[in-house]
Amino acid sequence: MRPRPRHLVLAVALCGVLSVPATAVAAPPEAEPTGERSVTAAGTHEVITWGASADRIGDAVADRGYRLVVRTSVGGTGLRIRLSNAFGDRPVTFDSAYAGVQKEGASLVDGSNRRLTFGGKRSVTVPAGATAYSDPLPGRLAAATTLVVSLHTSDAAGPVTGHSMAMQTSYTTSGDHTAEEGAGNWTERTGSWFYLDAVTVRTPSTTGAVVTLGDSITDGWQSTSDLNRRWPDYLARRLQAAPRTTVKGVANEGISGNKVLADGAGQSALKRLDRDVLSHPGVRTVFLFEGVNDIKAHSGVTAAEMIAGYREIIDRAHAAGTCVVGATVAPFKGWYEWDADAEAVRLDINEFIRNSGEFDGVTDFDRILRSPYDRERILPAFDGGDHLHPNDKGMQAMADAVDLNGLECDRF
Repeated sequence: MRPRPRHLVLAVALCGVLSVPATAVAAPPEAEPTGERSVTAAGTHEVITWGASADRIGDAVADRGYRLVVRTSVGGTGLRIRLSNAFGDRPVTFDSAYAGVQKEGASLVDGSNRRLTFGGKRSVTVPAGATAYSDPLPGRLAAATTLVVSLHTSDAAGPVTGHSMAMQTSYTTSGDHTAEEGAGNWTERTGSWFYLDAVTVRTPSTTGAVVTLGDSITDGWQSTSDLNRRWPDYLARRLQAAPRTTVKGVANEGISGNKVLADGAGQSALKRLDRDVLSHPGVRTVFLFEGVNDIKAHSGVTAAEMIAGYREIIDRAHAAGTCVVGATVAPFKGWYEWDADAEAVRLDINEFIRNSGEFDGVTDFDRILRSPYDRERILPAFDGGDHLHPNDKGMQAMADAVDLNGLECDRF
């Protein structure tokens, strides 16, 4: 027999996930606070399979539809989405939500688009500053699915919560076309994700996830859009192919321009750690790769201040029961904000990351990305063109440098 195309296999799996009557679906509270977990079934637990950091990304428009394209990592049952109104100043109501499998562009595989419910209802109102999970959907979703979540808001206003730089084309429209599988009414393109900040599945209790906490390099800038070539994407593919690792989920919580210590492009890593990282279910390890934006901002930040920030993240992650892998800050000579003072701080920080012993593991991105002829610069073959952000080859080299065993976390 000829094998069925992969997208048809995924469609069958997703139809199974979404076709069970609502009476068979558990009903969590209409709006769950960030960090609240669902009840764990015997031998299984919930694990994040996709995530994107929340931020304010403009002002809401009433009667707007969003068709959001995301790439999951770990497969499992009981798919749920999390909707975020973290930066809203008033409640927002979602009166329709669907999930399906991408066929091409804004079109979905026939029969894959199914309605999501919230506490058994078709709509959910999320208070300002809160999140809401959909009901778990019985059935199985395959790993590495290009999932499409369609949302409609009838009366949204005020600040929009979302993720600005998705490196992925999604779609918007006027009116409610969430149930449609065709692309005819989804003609407006966007490079951002709106309201959706997490997708979870239920897996065996031995399966875990890693959350990458970072800035624009982790967010994927200079990687090729729509091809999932951010370094966490390459890492997810490595983890899926590794037979012995139990860490299979990957959530990318990078924000372009983000800093460890100060707000700016998104809240600081210290402020958003709980919401964007520790609130997610099944997290085994936090992968911390931040610092270059603090250093190059010429704000006078010292290595000692940066180290204190890293230590706080380590302590809070350990208190939450997760391990922390630290990554050295990559070279950026040639970027317009580089100078010798910033370089000196970078070297001191990297010395701490490599040799303090305070991280549960270390990945030396500096060593992987730097040129052997000028250690203050990215290797030209890895340079995306601005001397700060790696290209696709550099992103893959970063992911290949991660010790998969070091993500397992046997600290506790």
